[in-house]
Amino acid sequence: MKPDSDQRLSDHISLGVLTRVFPPEAVDAVLIECGRMERRHRLLPARVVMYYVLGLALFSTSSYEEVMRMLVAGHSWASGWSREWSVPTKAALFQARKRLGSEPLRVLYEKVAASLADPQVAGGFYRSWQLLSVDGLCLDVADTVANVERFGRPPSSRGGGRGGAFPQVRVLGLAECGSHAIVDAAIGAYRQGEQTLAESVLRSLRPGMLLLADRGFFSYTLWDKARATGADLLWRLKSNAVLPVEKRYSDGSFASYVYPGTKARRNHTDAIAVRVVEYTLAPGDVGAEADRTYRLLTTITDPDAASADELAQLYAQRWEIEAAFDELKTHQRGPGLVLRSKMPDGVIQEVYGYLCVHYAIRWLMHSTAKDFGHDPDRISFTRSLRAARRTTASHPGFSP
Repeated sequence: MKPDSDQRLSDHISLGVLTRVFPPEAVDAVLIECGRMERRHRLLPARVVMYYVLGLALFSTSSYEEVMRMLVAGHSWASGWSREWSVPTKAALFQARKRLGSEPLRVLYEKVAASLADPQVAGGFYRSWQLLSVDGLCLDVADTVANVERFGRPPSSRGGGRGGAFPQVRVLGLAECGSHAIVDAAIGAYRQGEQTLAESVLRSLRPGMLLLADRGFFSYTLWDKARATGADLLWRLKSNAVLPVEKRYSDGSFASYVYPGTKARRNHTDAIAVRVVEYTLAPGDVGAEADRTYRLLTTITDPDAASADELAQLYAQRWEIEAAFDELKTHQRGPGLVLRSKMPDGVIQEVYGYLCVHYAIRWLMHSTAKDFGHDPDRISFTRSLRAARRTTASHPGFSP
């Protein structure tokens, strides 16, 4: 029952702190763009379902119905409703998610996940370059025929060649090293390689950025496409790669070329000029391997712009994206949990929901760090996640 003012539930449902990042007008604009805005008012209108998907990512261990209860708890006194709203059944919530689809969540993430980098906040820049890192992770999804066909299973020596216990979706992320915000992402099947998915996030690179990547990402084609964006690159390379020394610099690095293949190297065609930094780690350093020489490839060909020692130390910042993935996979989702969705489109919708919520929490942490002059790395993600959950359950219908 509604009061005389004709207020609707969708006008008052809220995600507490997260509505700062995903205000209702932004959600409605996405729904209109994707053609999901209804002509008639449903029990579960599209705006409510959008916030509900975000709620599923925020309260990952709660049931379908319990998440909806937390999103509308207290709305009777906050918005003037005269009696308790009946929570839809699990089947109704499933149908509402199916009706919404994954496109609105993808568009919402792509519109909202903007760069948070600020030269005044520690950790985000090296000299004039904004630091970013690219990497991938896999998430277990529900073991259904549709999910197996769409995403595939990881290989396993157990189960008679059946594969891993669960099919997996692969997520490729581009994250800021300073804020840990994942500002772009690509979603694909487990069998899709990270190099293939990485091409989708190159659209977010700009001049003035420095992209860090592990050795699994290097290929002539991907390197060429990445440098064409105008961003600079600092990627680790396999130690057995053939890199002729063209000129040795005083800092120990040397000029070289990369080629698309052996024939091109022989004929010196399609060569790309690079600079190579080689170094070893001391025993006891994180990731150090005995007698291992590490090779870095960079587009910064001038040693005066960035010395070999500084680049070798800087490469350790690549691990910041691993920390961001741990936040999403272990703390936000929960260790060992399997995504809820039994259909592929629902899986993609759910993954974008997780990406949206992680970005919103990181936005909150970065804003706090900026306001009080702290390093975002010194603020606890777990405490921020708990704060977001508390405000969702206790402050519906109000601006944070």
